[in-house]
Amino acid sequence: MMDNLRAASNNVVLKIILALIILSFILTGVGNYLVGGSGDYAAKVNGQEIGRAQLEQAVQNQRNRLQQQLGDQFSALAGSEGYMQQLRQESLSNLIDVTLLEQYSKKLGFTVSDQQIKDAIFVTPQFQTDGRFDNAKYLQSIQSMGYTADNFALLMKRQLISQQLEQAFGESDFILPAESKSLGELILQSRDVQTATLDTDALAAKQQVTDAELQAFYDQNKNSFISPEQVKISYIEMDAAAMQGKMDVTDADISAYYDQHKSEFGQPERRRYSVIVLKTQADADAVAAELAKGTDFAQLAKTKSTDALSAKQGGDLGWMEPETTLPEFKSANLTSKGQVSGVIKADSGFFILRLDDVTPEQVKPLADVRKTITDKLKQEKSLDAYYALQQKVSEAATNDNESLASAEQVAGTKAVHTDWFTQNQIPAGINFKPVVQAIFEGGLIGQDGSPGSNSDIITVDGDRAFVVRVDAHKAEGVKSFADVKDQVTALLKRQKAQDQARVDGEKLLTALKEGKGDDAMKAAGLSFGAVQKVQRSQQPSAFEENVYALPHPQKDQPVYGLSQDAKGNSVLVKLTGVTPGVVPEADVARFTQEMQQTSANVTFDALLTNLRQEAKIKYGSAAQNQ
Repeated sequence: MMDNLRAASNNVVLKIILALIILSFILTGVGNYLVGGSGDYAAKVNGQEIGRAQLEQAVQNQRNRLQQQLGDQFSALAGSEGYMQQLRQESLSNLIDVTLLEQYSKKLGFTVSDQQIKDAIFVTPQFQTDGRFDNAKYLQSIQSMGYTADNFALLMKRQLISQQLEQAFGESDFILPAESKSLGELILQSRDVQTATLDTDALAAKQQVTDAELQAFYDQNKNSFISPEQVKISYIEMDAAAMQGKMDVTDADISAYYDQHKSEFGQPERRRYSVIVLKTQADADAVAAELAKGTDFAQLAKTKSTDALSAKQGGDLGWMEPETTLPEFKSANLTSKGQVSGVIKADSGFFILRLDDVTPEQVKPLADVRKTITDKLKQEKSLDAYYALQQKVSEAATNDNESLASAEQVAGTKAVHTDWFTQNQIPAGINFKPVVQAIFEGGLIGQDGSPGSNSDIITVDGDRAFVVRVDAHKAEGVKSFADVKDQVTALLKRQKAQDQARVDGEKLLTALKEGKGDDAMKAAGLSFGAVQKVQRSQQPSAFEENVYALPHPQKDQPVYGLSQDAKGNSVLVKLTGVTPGVVPEADVARFTQEMQQTSANVTFDALLTNLRQEAKIKYGSAAQNQ
């Protein structure tokens, strides 16, 4: 690969592209997306390391994307230790899958180089303007999707490998017309059923329970009547964003910032060049002579230039900023539009350059950026005030550890007092993992549940901080029988009702199968309802599964079964007909293609499962670090 890159670097247009790649990818991270950790590792897959840095970056990328997709809702998820651990495990699992696919694809001769990834990104229409790669559009697009450049490049690599493997497996999977027809009949099949429901609620109202039964049920199910740990707290919140609106910024502040940061409010000079690339001095001199006679530059570029990429565009290389302009171009010292250089010797041969256009450096006037500067200065001032307030409140809460009174005075606000709550029902205003941990695990509760000390400053995402005090505490314990007697009564009655419904249902089912169902149903006060058509849903319910488990009716004789509905009622089922599904003629081709794709996906998933089973995967300490 290095030899190929060295050869490519001798091409003048590829030099420019490589310069763009360096700025677009390496500086934004795409160039190092495969870099591992330093000594520490998350996992080894058949001896190949997945570095700590890779895992941490993958986790952060996933966090960023979820934050962008879910907004404020992500804060609640991020506060769950179990959820974040799951996210970390999924990120590592994805990296392991990528590594296994890469290793397997190499065995099959499938490879995806860094250049292929860059090429795939360059030709993506979403990242182009007027048919040319637009780095600003690229960065904006992937950021809007919640990806960093590193993460998106890794995603592209996985997609390219998966496409190669899926294509290989997809070409080997095919569905015969007869198979497609049979699958359609089965998948789209509908069943005609009638039902009769044994109402558990109605039966529960008729149940009788004794005190002895209630006590026994309570004793056997005490773990179902746990009273969780509860606390009442008071807290003071400090919010940098809320403070921002109270900050004053003077005109002098705004002008000074603008004068010191003008480079942030403009665009550097840009130049547009065209080039004719030639192999020898003689060829270059001949073309220079043609240009001197007035021959069109673009026409000569198309017919004489040895660089195929630029020749197709009449030599046009597009706009360049100083960072992406080759040294040979700068040394040509072209200053005015339309000016043509002499013959320039380069490592790759000779070329003649024309300056097509110049866009001078532009700086937005102060009026256009005044609001941006004002907001930035207010944010900076609010952060300064926020950290200063933290320090004062911390000192006050520490010096007066018997209450939050001193901290309230310094903060200029009254503490918020909550009602009783548990660890599973945190008030929204304090539902942040560090705050919850401080309350329930931070030693803020005194002996025998008495109020303890004030907390230290607790910082959370979003430039917010809290000081917390536990005002009252109730330890976890089993609720007394007296407190839950009504609940126990309802549960026991319903359990008895469900048992009775199941027994009654079985008796009725037996009678129906023996041909004695009419009298038995009449005696039970039940009858079958109107015919309803049942079809399998994407996630079949227990009722659907039971209906489809019944055998087909024979000679117009119904088939009977017993099921349960979503409310827990026992339901008698009368199956009277089965209608095979039919795929509309217009949808046959699409249906067959989807079945074939499903088959290929199953094969691909089985491959990945097999690769994992056969692989030697060793997890490092970095896999567990939070």
